[in-house]
Amino acid sequence: MKRPNALRRPTYRLADSAQQAVGGFLLAGPFVVTEEVWVLAAGMHWTQGVATAGIVALIGYAALYRADTDRDPDGEQEIAGIPARFLSLMIVAFGSVLLLAVLFDAPDTFLIERGVAGRELWATTLKAVSVGAVFSVVGAATADSVF
Repeated sequence: MKRPNALRRPTYRLADSAQQAVGGFLLAGPFVVTEEVWVLAAGMHWTQGVATAGIVALIGYAALYRADTDRDPDGEQEIAGIPARFLSLMIVAFGSVLLLAVLFDAPDTFLIERGVAGRELWATTLKAVSVGAVFSVVGAATADSVF
């Protein structure tokens, strides 16, 4: 027998974000410190960076709501019309890569020491974050679904 809607726990809790963070950081780490990712990002056009970010969102949405058929995005809490679980997943996927890049000083190691500065530094860093987020979102969504 199902509980009435008023007695059910919310479908999304802060603990879900913690689980996502564990998975996101776990898979983001190796890609943040890999020179090839930064070289790849330096060679990408800005449209490729945006497309990569879009792919991250598609992977995340599919992993949360298509692979796990028990979840309904329409039945979840929303923030500005976006399911809270999905919004959390995107923050974790991109945020974990960006945080690790800053903590490990990756932009300095792979870009500044090679003379990249200013707007190009920021653009390349954001493209590298998008590349790393492809892997981070898989870890974050998996951790969310498994636990």
